[in-house]
Amino acid sequence: MTTTRNPDQTRATLLDAAFEEIFEHGFQGMRVDDVLARAGLKKGAFYHHFESKQALGYAVLNEIIGGFIGKRWTEGMVQGEDPIQALEDVIDKMESYAKPGKPFCGCPLNNVAQEMAPLDAGFQERIEQLFEGWIGVIAEAFARGQENGTIRKGIDPHGVAMFVVAAIEGCVGLTKASQDPGTFTRCREQLSGYLGTLRPNP
Repeated sequence: MTTTRNPDQTRATLLDAAFEEIFEHGFQGMRVDDVLARAGLKKGAFYHHFESKQALGYAVLNEIIGGFIGKRWTEGMVQGEDPIQALEDVIDKMESYAKPGKPFCGCPLNNVAQEMAPLDAGFQERIEQLFEGWIGVIAEAFARGQENGTIRKGIDPHGVAMFVVAAIEGCVGLTKASQDPGTFTRCREQLSGYLGTLRPNP
């Protein structure tokens, strides 16, 4: 049994368990008792770290989901001189998450956005910041590409980055709705074609 004698580990265990519950059932469907059962902890451990279910949800959004987005996109998009190839490589890794016979639960950030952004200002502000950070990383990569000649000059890096994120999330949402990995593949092919139009004309 993990206890508050190791507070950092206890908190991390709670966050991981809460993330799984939110990913499977949504924030509103998450019950603190189920989080504690999954984590193997008692209520005292929960209240040592979080004053409420809402505070736990904010922490999951900031630290787990935000960390997931940051690791995948920040690390992927800052490497290499060609931002389109970097973006393609990251999307290729996303495609592997949709597997035949395995439930596809979608994007954790978009799931929470669809559920909670209209209902809770704290969630809405945090979700908006995470999306803006994600868009910003891609926009910065496109701007660097304009400087090194891998992206054509005429585009608006931030506007295009916003559209690309919307397209990615749309592909993920359609795949979640269909539970068919082929949906992501077909969407991804169209997105790849669009990305090709961002290159300089020969």
